[in-house]
Amino acid sequence: QVQLVESGGGLVQAGGSLRLSCAASGRTFSMYAIGWFRQAPGKEREFVAAISWSGNITDYADSVKGRFTINRDSAKNTVYLQMNSLKPEDTAVYYCARTLGRRAATGVNWGLGTQVTVSA
Repeated sequence: QVQLVESGGGLVQAGGSLRLSCAASGRTFSMYAIGWFRQAPGKEREFVAAISWSGNITDYADSVKGRFTINRDSAKNTVYLQMNSLKPEDTAVYYCARTLGRRAATGVNWGLGTQVTVSA
């Protein structure tokens, strides 16, 4: 079972950047597609970005396309989300998880996430 821990969130002004990290434990990490999701107050959790097990295929929600970049370092068992040109509407708790397409894989146990706050 892969366990994932998110980090790297913080407070940033609009237009700024942050890089989130999703660190995995377990030898099977490289076998899975990994995605980032976010949940803003009063809203449902939504898909942000995903990367295939090989790292060759990426997918982004329209709202972040061109601003966010997902990549993975298998040697470090880590997936990153580089977030540029941040907007106040990007404010949310960000989670990473195994994915199937744009959905979390069956049986995912969500972690604590990492808070991203973008001030206007």
